[in-house]
Amino acid sequence: MSIKIAMIGAGSIGFTRRLMHDLLAVPELADTTFALMDISLANLDMVKQLCERDLKANNLPAQITTTDNQRAAITDADFVICMIRQGGLAAFQLDIDIPLKYGIDQCVGDTICAGGIMYGQRTIPALLGICKDIREVAKPNALFLNYSNPMAMNTWACNKYGGVKTIGLCHGVQGAHWQIARCVEQWAKKEELIGQNETVHRRDVNVTAAGINHQTWFVKAEWRGIDLIPQMLELFEGHPTYPTTEKVRIDVLRRFGYYSTESNGHLSEYLPWYRKRVNEINQWIDMSSWINGETGGYLRVCTEGRRWFETDYPKWLAEAPPLITQEKRSEEHGSYIIEALVTGRTYRGHFNIPNQHHITNLPDNCIIEIPGYVDRNGINMPVVGDLPLACAATCSASVRVQEMAMEAAVHGDVTLLKQAMLHDPLVGAVCNPEEVWQMTDELLIAQAKWLPQYKSSVSGAKKRLAEATRTGTRVKTVQTEGAARIKTKTVEEMARNAADARANASAADKGKMTKVEAH
Repeated sequence: MSIKIAMIGAGSIGFTRRLMHDLLAVPELADTTFALMDISLANLDMVKQLCERDLKANNLPAQITTTDNQRAAITDADFVICMIRQGGLAAFQLDIDIPLKYGIDQCVGDTICAGGIMYGQRTIPALLGICKDIREVAKPNALFLNYSNPMAMNTWACNKYGGVKTIGLCHGVQGAHWQIARCVEQWAKKEELIGQNETVHRRDVNVTAAGINHQTWFVKAEWRGIDLIPQMLELFEGHPTYPTTEKVRIDVLRRFGYYSTESNGHLSEYLPWYRKRVNEINQWIDMSSWINGETGGYLRVCTEGRRWFETDYPKWLAEAPPLITQEKRSEEHGSYIIEALVTGRTYRGHFNIPNQHHITNLPDNCIIEIPGYVDRNGINMPVVGDLPLACAATCSASVRVQEMAMEAAVHGDVTLLKQAMLHDPLVGAVCNPEEVWQMTDELLIAQAKWLPQYKSSVSGAKKRLAEATRTGTRVKTVQTEGAARIKTKTVEEMARNAADARANASAADKGKMTKVEAH
């Protein structure tokens, strides 16, 4: 069965090629047509050349088309996959640097907190445009698979206002699942439950994670009939490196009783406790990897990856093409969902969907992340029930921020945007209300070209800042690089360790817990 998959934002380094390989590892999908769309034809051309070379080397009949016309790419598509970063790295830089002047020190800034809220303001209008094209020119009932952050806000807007069934996909659960497997392996060897040469794969550990994207909690974990939840703290504290690299996650585990799926750096910026005092931030993070809490860490590695890819690209073309096989498939959900819907093979994963009594102590219609099953009949999501109260309380605070930010993005509502900022856990822990109002005005002005829904409001923001300057009431800001900022490397600096630079540039997942690294 030949299908068409539209990939929007396909000039993305690493991810497009990785996902294409995953899909083409399925025999029934070998003749898929991939319609790659990006606003950068130069990036698209580089990705296309690499992918077409891979197809030829593997003798696959799949077809690739490229365009900067979104509607053309989506026309007659069976599936649409979104991986856009609206505003690119220039906007991302503003998401990190402007809040930092107000004392808000973010590691990633793409989910909630000041950066994630602004990211949603830029991305949601673009996604609603994609939804419009899907409704009008895609195949009937085409499924929209969204990888773009902020995941919950984006998926919420598409389902509520886009009129398209949208599933949000993330790999956080898989990465944390591997961590639990590594802890079980370490403990089981110590207890002589397995041999010293044996390993524990994540599929050996049965888990259920539930919550909201990037704040999902392992509410069930079992290995060989042993309930791991009561001893999860002992398992993580007994691991040789996690007590150093996962300090926030282990502290939350100690106080909540449940382990979060999200990385140390990510989790630290969603909570009001760990990054609110500059002199305490370094107590909770680890600098061996950006994802453990480095200030602006994701911005740095993305910037370095883009610089290196553009420099190193000719060498990529010259190297031997990879072999596309089932064994080399990544753990990204997208290819498995499409495979299950097309072939009927059952797949279980954790997906982001609107809550319809699935988690009974979170609001209906908010976007939750829970286990689901996919086959030819569709995507089926079982009821999880109540989250543990502390987990539910943390998720509930974020859900209301997401809701206000999503509605603000759809309607261009400046007051609602400021209220979302005010209620954000970390922003509220660091800033007073006037600081929040001024910071939001500054962000609106700086990002105006990516915020069409706020066009009529930007002049008002400029007037407010000018009046505050005139009257001497403008909030004072600080000039700082943050508690744990690392300088972004130049191409020449990266060339001193070309292998690491290439690995970063080619990584689909720039986090550390990929399938390859898990063993």
